[in-house]
Amino acid sequence: MKNLEFKKAFIAGIFSIITIGCLTLLTYKTEFGVFLIASFGSTMVLLFGYPESPFAQPKNIFFGHLLTALVGVIFVNLIPLPIFITIPLGVGIGIFLMILFGVTHPPAGGNPIIVIIGSASFNYIINPIIIGTIIVIVFGIILNKLILNKEYPKKDISI
Repeated sequence: MKNLEFKKAFIAGIFSIITIGCLTLLTYKTEFGVFLIASFGSTMVLLFGYPESPFAQPKNIFFGHLLTALVGVIFVNLIPLPIFITIPLGVGIGIFLMILFGVTHPPAGGNPIIVIIGSASFNYIINPIIIGTIIVIVFGIILNKLILNKEYPKKDISI
């Protein structure tokens, strides 16, 4: 049993290094923009450590990050309230929307904090959110479906 856990942890760690490494290279070694957000680190835990989880499914990863980042961008750019009000409102509304639409991805719950503290513009939705999550999901499919031959994304999964 310990050998199986070691293998699972090792593979999750290696693919996290590769995925975040790719996003880091794109961010710091190209002129294409920012591809990293802190919450992608937690996404790695679910995607590579627990891909069978409903929270690790591509739909949840993509739309969870998109919804919560969009909420943060709307608050920071369109709602002139003090930061100590916009952050909790952004997090709460983001979580509400993820659960309401059935796309809960726990790491995305931190996106409104990242977006509001960083005063991100609407461009942030395209890059790093949309492009970054697509890259993350592609790496998840490569590892889980193509290399490990797992059923990923899982069919008939509900939260």
